[in-house]
Amino acid sequence: MQAAWCYRAGVTAGRWYFAAQALGGAAWWLTVLLSPFVRHVTLGTLDPLPIAVADIPLFVVASAVAGFGVRVAAIIATGWTGLVAIVLAGYATLTGEAGWGVLLMVAAAGGSVLALCLILFGRVPTRWLIAGPFAFRVARLRSVGAILAATAGQLVVFWGVFLVVGPLILVVLERRWRVGFDFPDFARPIGLIVLILASALGIWSAAAMAVAGRGTPLPVAMPSRLAIAGPYRFVRNPMAMAGIVQGIAIGILFSSWLVIAYAVIGSVIWNLAVRPHEEADLEQRFGAEFDRYRDAVRCWIPRLNPVSERALAGAD
Repeated sequence: MQAAWCYRAGVTAGRWYFAAQALGGAAWWLTVLLSPFVRHVTLGTLDPLPIAVADIPLFVVASAVAGFGVRVAAIIATGWTGLVAIVLAGYATLTGEAGWGVLLMVAAAGGSVLALCLILFGRVPTRWLIAGPFAFRVARLRSVGAILAATAGQLVVFWGVFLVVGPLILVVLERRWRVGFDFPDFARPIGLIVLILASALGIWSAAAMAVAGRGTPLPVAMPSRLAIAGPYRFVRNPMAMAGIVQGIAIGILFSSWLVIAYAVIGSVIWNLAVRPHEEADLEQRFGAEFDRYRDAVRCWIPRLNPVSERALAGAD
């Protein structure tokens, strides 16, 4: 009964999204035709009429029909939105025009994908994110030194991809698309200080997980013991907190609101899509021990006084 209700609620939410997208798309096209400023910042020097001939039926009308629950229309609207976002991003990158249009279409494409999942499945299949090579696996028994070395390698790769390469690409695109703005001069020193502190927290968390948990931060080699040490005595997700703050600090350091948005959106995705599966895995493997830890230590708000493994063991 509850599963059926959740399915219907998910489908309804997806339909409402497409209905809202149809109204938003119609309002945007009306504004484009009436306002030269909006036309310039969202389409650049492109002629809007040929684009409207295809976009109105495939985006606006298809989204409206999807609002009635027609799956084919939802698939068409989602596919077209993604295609337009890709093509417009290429155009903006080559010409330096229509940057705000790219951001609008990327947001619409992401929303359409989520809404399509709701219409097709009644939910967003977040388990796909932890399938295949990203599935949870317990680390093989190795020496602490080997686990620390593996953890260090993971940090180098993970931070290099998500905290260096990704933000640098966004900074370049933000400037090329002309969608950025200058931050105050005092922001950069603050960003640097916060980045150093957050990185120290990340290293401390990874080391604590390796030594106390006999595992690494990534799901491919998860801890074989429940790590209640270091920063994990204050908050359940210090690694995630460190990563989020690192991303925001890098955005401040480079005066990039896109990088800050990237960090915030990534944190929301991790919190809503990955963390529940991770905690379900921990509960399955560690049972009452994890339940006591979860009851004693909050997910995001640190405790003022650290919890101890001995105190949790004595809670029986």
